[in-house]
Amino acid sequence: MSTCFVGVDVAKHHLDVAVRPSAAAWRVPNDGAGLVLLVERLRTVRPTLVVLEATGGLEMPVAGALATAGLPVVIVNPRQVRDFAKATGKLAKTDALDAHVLAQFAEAVRPAIRPLPKPAAQALSALLARRRQLVEMLTAEHNRLGTATRHLRADIQAHVTWLERRLARLDDELATTIRESPVWREKDDLLQSMPGVGRVLAMTLLANLPELGMLDHKQIAALVGVAPRNRDSGLHRGKRTVGGGRAPVRAVLYMGTLAAVRHNAALKAFYHRLRAAGKATKVALTACMRKMLTMLNAMMKHGLRWQPLAVHAA
Repeated sequence: MSTCFVGVDVAKHHLDVAVRPSAAAWRVPNDGAGLVLLVERLRTVRPTLVVLEATGGLEMPVAGALATAGLPVVIVNPRQVRDFAKATGKLAKTDALDAHVLAQFAEAVRPAIRPLPKPAAQALSALLARRRQLVEMLTAEHNRLGTATRHLRADIQAHVTWLERRLARLDDELATTIRESPVWREKDDLLQSMPGVGRVLAMTLLANLPELGMLDHKQIAALVGVAPRNRDSGLHRGKRTVGGGRAPVRAVLYMGTLAAVRHNAALKAFYHRLRAAGKATKVALTACMRKMLTMLNAMMKHGLRWQPLAVHAA
């Protein structure tokens, strides 16, 4: 049976679809009827892989409909696709062209299919995304408060107060969501048993890293974007860097690591050993992030709470 690869560009009001190698393309509305048409047509195509970009949650109903229909769908990092487009000389950008780039990306890269998060995990992820937005707004308003003229300070302070109250209510809603699920409550308790893992990091891992405990330590590090990447050419040995992966998880993990190197004896010793060996602060912290993630991955894999003297291995 011949193979074919499909790219679907998701916009608010429509879906652009492209197929390789046939170069077929079409557009359907991004609504219930359009999803039915999309599934029916793709079933006749029998694709090897269907690729969508992550678009802040707009892609989830489409991916859910395709997965429910038994179609092999995967959601990919938009930056990977943009880098791929640049590397292949496709600099123009329209929805239809983006669909063709996604189809070509699917054919050339063939990203691995991963299970889509369940609806409850999607809801928790949306709440966490909203929490990040509120925190960003609070930070911006606090910065403005320091430089605002006297007659504007009262208005900014009122907004800060409202944002703080809304953030507190959202935190209560997140905590309730966790408590109402016995499985999540157990996993949340297990994760927070490690010093340095607080409520926000535990919720972020539950919602945005469901693969935790299901992959080995190298795979989970690459998925989050804390695995070192080589930058060598000929005799030149460049600096190792990290990046890509799931940036929201990595950002929260970084904050957790800052707490862990102060309060977690194992990570504190590891951090100071790296610093004593001459590693830069950022390099040492990145290594601690990776080690912390490896420990959490092992804890989730074996269902074990944190044990300071235990050797945690993936």
